[in-house]
Amino acid sequence: MSNRRQHQTPEGAFKEKIGETTSFPYDRLTVERFRAAFPRARWNDDLKAWFVPGKTAARRIARWRAREATQVEAYADEKGRDAFQFDPIESPYLEVGEAGLRVRTPYSRTVVDQLREIPWAHWDSDLRVWHVPFRSFDALRRRWATIEAAARRNEPEERRRRAEERKGTEDDRRARRRSAERKRHRYLLACNDLPPLQRPVATEQYGVIVFTEITGELVEPDTVADFYPGATKDHVWGLWRTPTLDELIHTWPAKPVSENRRREWWLPSIDELRSARRLARSRERRRRK
Repeated sequence: MSNRRQHQTPEGAFKEKIGETTSFPYDRLTVERFRAAFPRARWNDDLKAWFVPGKTAARRIARWRAREATQVEAYADEKGRDAFQFDPIESPYLEVGEAGLRVRTPYSRTVVDQLREIPWAHWDSDLRVWHVPFRSFDALRRRWATIEAAARRNEPEERRRRAEERKGTEDDRRARRRSAERKRHRYLLACNDLPPLQRPVATEQYGVIVFTEITGELVEPDTVADFYPGATKDHVWGLWRTPTLDELIHTWPAKPVSENRRREWWLPSIDELRSARRLARSRERRRRK
């Protein structure tokens, strides 16, 4: 952090100096490199910061910090590369590249969520792989068992096998009924607590959606008890659609609502909006292809 200051030093009488202060976590080698780059820098014990004199001090400090960041990343990459070579992860889902590691798996929400938690990991939509720099190897290793298990579960052959095993079972029939219900794009709402129309709101079952119409049709609780356990005769149907990315971007987040205070709908929090925006971006990319 840097701050431009009028620095006073006693030389018989006080006189002002133009310059910039900067501070960073103490490390002997970092201090040595800083002193080599700024031989006129002096430590200010009151401010607990270094003072660099000169009108261009701010620009010079910014350039030095940028070089330091690059050197730190290079050192961390080298350290991560050594750790990988000493004890590599052997998996069909992991490839080694020049700049780091590549993770290529069948689509899995669990895999995506895990990789998003890894610092500096990013998705390459052209190659359809996740890039993970060597400096993030330790973070990747900690999550690898979960990533690999989720990837194996989502292999096409494994998914087909599970689907075959489910055929004709009660779970299969229930899943088909849930799918059919979702395709109707309706949702039960309390008569005395109706949501705003054409505005993204959050729901327990379908995430962030936009209600387009309140039909006024009363719910028959017995016929929908499997999907809506809390249904009563005081509920009506609302029709909904998926929100667009533009609508989600322009929706102002609300404070998070605790689970025990949620109703049929509520205004989405920033975390709920972020998740919905990621899905909306994915949908837009698929449409463009």
